[in-house]
Amino acid sequence: MGSAAVQMVCVTLGVLGMIGVVVACAVPLWKVTSFTGNNIVTAQSSQEGLWTSCVVQSTGQQQCKNYDSLLELPSELQAARALTIISCMLCCLSLLVLFCGADFTTCVENEDVKPKMSLVAAVGLLLAGLLVLIPVSWTAHIVVQNFNNPLVAANQKRELGACIYVGWGAGVLLLLAGGLLCCFSRPKSGGSGGTAKYYSNSAPSAPSKNYV
Repeated sequence: MGSAAVQMVCVTLGVLGMIGVVVACAVPLWKVTSFTGNNIVTAQSSQEGLWTSCVVQSTGQQQCKNYDSLLELPSELQAARALTIISCMLCCLSLLVLFCGADFTTCVENEDVKPKMSLVAAVGLLLAGLLVLIPVSWTAHIVVQNFNNPLVAANQKRELGACIYVGWGAGVLLLLAGGLLCCFSRPKSGGSGGTAKYYSNSAPSAPSKNYV
């Protein structure tokens, strides 16, 4: 079973990763305006996220608008929404299981169940890290591909926003937490240590009698 110190470190990494996933999901900074070529107008800049797109004026005013229709959104944005939400929910559930099965808590008294719960939480954190890395990497690939495409107009090109880097960092933290738990939360290979008792079903033999 993993030590309490390692599990506390994993809980901390998991919480930080979960905060990063929530920030990446909520903040509209996945794509930002690229000021390249003839696109030198800096009076306003656009910011795009999973749920809204915003226009920021040079005076500091910001106007945000929700996307009109879900069916009109590109496939990568729809997939990013689903994967990010699933990652956030899985991360919360895994941290709850880890907290209940950790050595520094008394929620579960059975010592044989605790390492199994920690191992389940480790798998959940690993999956949550992968689920958040997929959409941010996919979006980053599309942004870089469109940026280097000469057929895309300069005013339509975008750059990587801060949420892309936050998502990468959150995914690495979740993978690190899950990997540490997998290494230090292995169930005991031995049995419960109890000795088995065997009882005979045969009745006790009656005392022999000598007949004359």
